[in-house]
Amino acid sequence: MSHSADFFQESGRICAAIDTARVELLANELARLRDRGGRLFILGVGGSAGNASHAVNDFRKLCGIEAYSPVDNVSELTARTNDEGWDTAFSAWLEISKLNERDAILIFSVGGGDVERNVSTNIVKAVDLAKARHAKVFGVVGRSTGYAARNGDVVVVVPEINAERVTPHSEAFQAVVWHCLVSNPALQTKRTKW
Repeated sequence: MSHSADFFQESGRICAAIDTARVELLANELARLRDRGGRLFILGVGGSAGNASHAVNDFRKLCGIEAYSPVDNVSELTARTNDEGWDTAFSAWLEISKLNERDAILIFSVGGGDVERNVSTNIVKAVDLAKARHAKVFGVVGRSTGYAARNGDVVVVVPEINAERVTPHSEAFQAVVWHCLVSNPALQTKRTKW
């Protein structure tokens, strides 16, 4: 079998195994966020950062949710990283944004952060700040063992079908899940053009 055939076969198995009840729960939580006038802050690193930017557009335009991402302001993100360190780049941004109990963070990540392994510690600190401020913590991640999955309120874990392709599948399914969310009748307020 070719790589492409393997990859798409694995993708089909992920689609069949994903916890759709959890995705629906996340849709309902996001609808409640919008109803209470809360804001959605979407966080991601690497490919997940690109997904965060795209998702901000969709949640704002299609769902009427006030959404932002720190990765959309490269000047501030790099200044914070340079002057204060990578670990606090997201949490410091969230502090200035006055993250509060009406708000939520949505984490897109493969691993979801791991202090012991010193991976995505900026996500860990953002989760800690959200918890301290009683904001909701949502996520779409590729590992159930990461910090976001273990400490989040509603986190969709992309089923691991092939450990060698956890990153491409996790990042691809972040997009599948958020597109499922923004087209959910519980959330979508504006139709897409096509």
